[in-house]
Amino acid sequence: MSKALVVLSGGQDSTTCLYLAKRRYDEIHAVTFDYGQRHKIELEAAKKIAHMAGVASHEFIKIGDHILESTSPLVTSNRLEQYVDADSLPGGIEKTFVPMRNQLFLTIAANRAVARGCNDIYTGVSQADYGGYPDCRNKFILALEEATNLGTFDDATGGGIIVQTPLMNMSKAQTVQMALKLPGCYSALAHSHTAYDGQYPPRGKDHASILRAKGFEEAGVPDPLVLRAVYGDEVMHPDEIPDTDNYSEEVVKFYWMTLVDDMEHNDALPIN
Repeated sequence: MSKALVVLSGGQDSTTCLYLAKRRYDEIHAVTFDYGQRHKIELEAAKKIAHMAGVASHEFIKIGDHILESTSPLVTSNRLEQYVDADSLPGGIEKTFVPMRNQLFLTIAANRAVARGCNDIYTGVSQADYGGYPDCRNKFILALEEATNLGTFDDATGGGIIVQTPLMNMSKAQTVQMALKLPGCYSALAHSHTAYDGQYPPRGKDHASILRAKGFEEAGVPDPLVLRAVYGDEVMHPDEIPDTDNYSEEVVKFYWMTLVDDMEHNDALPIN
């Protein structure tokens, strides 16, 4: 039986990785980290999505408050930067970056993978849109993978951990297109959480929210999270729908009806 472990944050990218792994492996295990992040809504998102995906196990790992220290507004009360659009995003290290976070998460994930008999760990990092997160680069992942195997296996025992990063060189638009091909993924993304301000429905202009909106716009597909907020939970007024082509009346009607059908039948969606 093939097995994989997925680092599931409850966000767009980890959700896409979860459904990709689900398609490739017989048994999926998920781990979600509670590391003292300012907003816990992503933990609830991960719980909902793991249930929708039907994983074999889902463990919440409590890192503890103040274990990861940073000036990042994700773990402090510091002000969250807002931007006009994707073109206005600054270069350099993003202010929301939490040093050593991915290294810690992947180290613990490797421990769980060995314990559960999984050789493959899936994580949704991407250097194409990494925007100031050094621990989302491929060379970091490869270095950590090598160190993990050196510290876990020897020539006698054999074996090895592979850190799978299927989104590494994909834009957000490309990940949206991938999600549409994966049964159940689009409807799961309706329950994912990306906004750094912890708000649902999403109205902010933080780094992550802007990149997510840009990805769906470039893919020509409405964000199912927005459709859920407007037509499902009715916590967002239709007038608040973004004024972009991927939210034209015709496109929204098609994808909302298809989203409802996807929830009922778990079918993959067509791509525009």
